[in-house]
This record gives sequence, C-alpha cells and structure tokens, in this order.
Amino acid sequence: MRKIDALFHEYGLSHQNMTNKLIHWFCVPAIFFSIVGLIFSIPRGPLPELMPFLGNFANWATVVLALVLIYYLMLSTPLTLGMFLFSSLCLAAANFINLYFPGKLWMLSLGIFLLSWVLQFYGHKIEGKKPTFLRDLQFLLIGPAWLMHFIYKKWGFAY
Repeated sequence: MRKIDALFHEYGLSHQNMTNKLIHWFCVPAIFFSIVGLIFSIPRGPLPELMPFLGNFANWATVVLALVLIYYLMLSTPLTLGMFLFSSLCLAAANFINLYFPGKLWMLSLGIFLLSWVLQFYGHKIEGKKPTFLRDLQFLLIGPAWLMHFIYKKWGFAY
C-alpha cells in the first residue's frame, strides 16, 4: 500500500460520521486559507529583495507553501498539482484582501481560524473520535489532501 493511501485510511477512520465529514468540507479549506492569511500578514522583511520575481507574492506564506508542496510531492505528484492550485487560490485571496483591506487580513484570518477549529472539534465530538493530528501532526497536512483525493476520485483522476 502506498504511504498516501495508508495516511488517507488512518485519517478516514476518525471521519466516518456524515455531519463531521460535512463540517470538514467547509472547515479544512477555511483553516488552510486562514493559516495562509495569518502567515501572509507577517511583515515581508528582506523577502522582496531576495525574490523580486514574485512581486507581491514574495512573502512568508509563499515560502511556507513551497515547503508544504514539497511534502505533498513526496506523497503524490497528482495531488501536489491540486494542492498547488488550491494554495495559489488561497495566496491570491490573501493578496486581494491585503490590497483592498489593508491591515484586516490577519483579523479576518484569525476569526476564520478560531471559528473553523471550534466547528472541527464539534464535528469530532459528534463523531466520538479524537482528531488524528493529536496523534501525529502530519495529519494537519493530510486533511486538505484527503478532501482533494475525493475530488480527484469524483472527476476520475488518479491520485
């Protein structure tokens, strides 16, 4: 069994309840975006000079997402493409909010982060099982890929 399949299987064991799954479909992408937004809000420091080709995207969120995508690449090349597209959408949304609502991105992201985690833990209370990331932190990154693999399956793409 491939490592990604084993991780999805283990993650899926604590995500059987339909209400919990539905909560995850909304909250996992929201948490992912909120983390991108929070990291995007960190002052860029020397990054624009070090990475001038990235323009407004020369920020810490881009650096962190590049590392996250390397992790996904070690698990599944096709899933990495989907996560790259989703990550790009998150970066674009963070950039948009930052440009048109200066200084508000971190507040919005923090609110989304807190609300989404409250809902996630409520979903796990309904499920009756603890979140898998409490056993292994890598499951914080498996959650978004787990959802992406369902999209791939629906569209008939190999992951």
